[in-house]
Amino acid sequence: MAENKSRPPQDQPWENGWAPDTSRAPGTRRLWLAGAMAAATIVACVTAIAVTERAADDESRSGQAADNTAYPGLISFATPSQTTPPKGKSGLSTARPTTSAPRDQDADDPEPAPEPSKSPSSQASPPAPRPTAAVTWRSVRSVNYPDRYWHVSGGYVKLDPVGGAESREDSTFKLVNGLAQSSCYSFATADGTYLRHRSFVLRAERDDGSAVFEQDATFCPRTSAYSGSVMLESVNYPGRFLRHQNFQLKLDPFQNSSLYLADSAFQLVGGLA
Repeated sequence: MAENKSRPPQDQPWENGWAPDTSRAPGTRRLWLAGAMAAATIVACVTAIAVTERAADDESRSGQAADNTAYPGLISFATPSQTTPPKGKSGLSTARPTTSAPRDQDADDPEPAPEPSKSPSSQASPPAPRPTAAVTWRSVRSVNYPDRYWHVSGGYVKLDPVGGAESREDSTFKLVNGLAQSSCYSFATADGTYLRHRSFVLRAERDDGSAVFEQDATFCPRTSAYSGSVMLESVNYPGRFLRHQNFQLKLDPFQNSSLYLADSAFQLVGGLA
């Protein structure tokens, strides 16, 4: 059995004949192993990164190719809309200036639809003319006072009996188409004034050309309760009719009474003058 020889003390190599190995530094083998492991780790990381990037590129290329193919039931958010705004002027489109010569019609513009021809039977007939009053002289007689007529006295219109020639002339009026509405009546005097209501009282005044005057001087004939007579309604105050009260002509609201119906009924007869 071999004897275990103890290692000679190293602190006195010149006495026992042992000398340390000085050909390599202590721990060199460990340093080489650590360096080799670090290099292997770096190579592995670089390889993994390269492989990951290549896989990502391949996936993006395959995804782009797949986006170009439309599949039912899937919505593509990357495909831009192909719709264009309609041609022509609208709130969303504006006209663009062109530098080319004007054309009769663009190739992509639709041709205007031809208008349908109208047969004589389908053509709209002209509107019927409004009823107009003949320009003639008339006097206005009361129904419940048949011996009294409209008479201009002091600028006002009253219900007076017939007098002399001057009274007859002041009781005769030119019946013309309504100044504000041609289907109604206006009454002009021999000296060029018109009968108009002001403050709801009928009087003779010069035409000042205003719209208010034309409306005040226009009266529309309505059916009366008395045969052969009419009621005269104000065009700008519907529901108010000319009637006499205390032999003064005025504009009063309609009343469903026998007195009102009689006071507002007048007959247009031949001129007294």
